[in-house]
Amino acid sequence: MGCDIVLVPKVLIIDDEEDMCWALAKAMHQEGYDVSTATRGKEGLAIVQTENISLVLLDLKLPDIDGIELLKTIKNTQPQLPVIMVTGFGTLEIAISAIKEGASGYITKPFDIHELKLMVRRTLEINHLLQEVDFLRSELIKDYQDLAGISSPIRRIRQLMAKVAPTNATVLLTGESGTGKEVVAVGIHRLSPRRKNSFIPVHCPALPEHLFESELFGHEKGAFTGAAGRRMGRFELAHRGTLFLDEITEIPLSLQAKLLRAIEDKSFERLGSEKTVRVDTRIIAATNRDILKAVSEGKFREDLYYRLNVITIHLPPLRERREDIPVLSFHFLKKMTPTYRCSGISEEALALLRRYDWPGNVRELQNVIERALILCQDGEISAHHLPREITDHVYATGIPEPSSNKEFATGSLNEAEKRLIEKALTQTGGNRTKAAALLGITRSALLYRIHKYQL
Repeated sequence: MGCDIVLVPKVLIIDDEEDMCWALAKAMHQEGYDVSTATRGKEGLAIVQTENISLVLLDLKLPDIDGIELLKTIKNTQPQLPVIMVTGFGTLEIAISAIKEGASGYITKPFDIHELKLMVRRTLEINHLLQEVDFLRSELIKDYQDLAGISSPIRRIRQLMAKVAPTNATVLLTGESGTGKEVVAVGIHRLSPRRKNSFIPVHCPALPEHLFESELFGHEKGAFTGAAGRRMGRFELAHRGTLFLDEITEIPLSLQAKLLRAIEDKSFERLGSEKTVRVDTRIIAATNRDILKAVSEGKFREDLYYRLNVITIHLPPLRERREDIPVLSFHFLKKMTPTYRCSGISEEALALLRRYDWPGNVRELQNVIERALILCQDGEISAHHLPREITDHVYATGIPEPSSNKEFATGSLNEAEKRLIEKALTQTGGNRTKAAALLGITRSALLYRIHKYQL
């Protein structure tokens, strides 16, 4: 993870008995933890919302709020925060109720202090491991999906990806070339239960028409001249995984009926065989064309279109979400700096990037950033490192500079990331869960960065 900061866990004790608060605080200090205490539920809730708490020891009986209700409130706002219930009224029903509402553990007064210390230590260790997995998964997904951005359309797309990923629904991705359709397809696969199995992409325009059937469904030995042996097709290779059909409108009309059957029945025959092959393959398709126009022109089967169009995700062009250009620029800079040295990007250069129309969308921006890094070598990217077509177009057309996100115009990559986090926290009133959702990262990944930048 690259984290070399030692973070001391902070335990919050919420108990209306001051002597118990003192005793628990002393025990937690002996274990090396930072400690905060509260004798009222509302006071404890305020601490949870304003401080970086690692674990809560919560008394069941409080003078102002029922302990179970406070537990529900805490878990609603911070579901990953572990809470151990402490009470002198030990019944099985109360224990079950607390666990159902998300409590990590339950201990009854009077208790052995060593038993409590062990419970706290184990709970923190388990939660730390879960956060590590969560963080690494977040970073892994980010490596595979350059879907960086803070614009409303991108936030909605990320939310829709999270909803559709656990299902087996067929997904149709639409949008101009270079908007990131394959990035979204990979992201859905990586978020799905199929993530451990294959993601098989098929770029339909690249396949010769006479080889299309063989590539998708495979063939038997002797099925055609040059078929020296049996070959599995892309559908079989994606068994229990995901098949991504990019630019699906390029599939020959003669093959679309067989494709429809394969999607609906999860079965097909290899070329040159009468034996039915059954597969469990999820389909994600994409197109940069008007697919309804292709249907009306008779170039694409209407029934195939409706079968693909279970869930549609439209990716807007970059010119329609200019507020994401600084975010994407620094994202690509950070991603590429292990290969190319760079300390940042100048305000003039980023202003030009924001004002350009990007006909090639995100893919074009990534290529421009990599080109600028090669030319820059050391120091920061300046306007003269950008291609002439960008500078000439912007200066010739006099496109006004967008007002949004000027605060991210210059500085180092870490500074840009820090500013983005600060802005997200400001926009959400300091709510870290909402800020993480706004940034498209997990809450644990956000907490790591908050500590990293000492926010």
